[in-house]
Amino acid sequence: MNCSQVFTDVLSVVGKGNKERKIYLTPAAKSSISTWLELRNIQKPKADALFISKNSTGMSVRSLQAVVKKYVKIAGFDESTISAHTLRHTSATLMYKYGRVDFRSLQQTLGHESIATTEIYTHIDDSQLQAAVNSNPLAIMFS
Repeated sequence: MNCSQVFTDVLSVVGKGNKERKIYLTPAAKSSISTWLELRNIQKPKADALFISKNSTGMSVRSLQAVVKKYVKIAGFDESTISAHTLRHTSATLMYKYGRVDFRSLQQTLGHESIATTEIYTHIDDSQLQAAVNSNPLAIMFS
């Protein structure tokens, strides 16, 4: 991922299958990226890469995964059970459960071709099923 892919509210990323998609940034993400870019630019990097290695070149996917593992451990969590992928999975689950994000929007955000792949990331609980049933306008028809 290069700095040129970072826009004010959107991050343009290329994922599996060389497909490009837009990631809409939260205020917290925008603030973190802004802070990081200031620190990054002090190092006078040799590449346009957003995340740079000790030698000021772009980081590999493996290196980024190692950084996630390192900070998961520093935070006191079990790094054998938490990875960049499990954080993505958790984020998608939380967006669906608490963000009231519909399946199609979640599918687009994750960059999945098949809705079946997106279903793996979501876990529907009984309270969500009850809320869905109660949201039907016909549910209060005879009350």
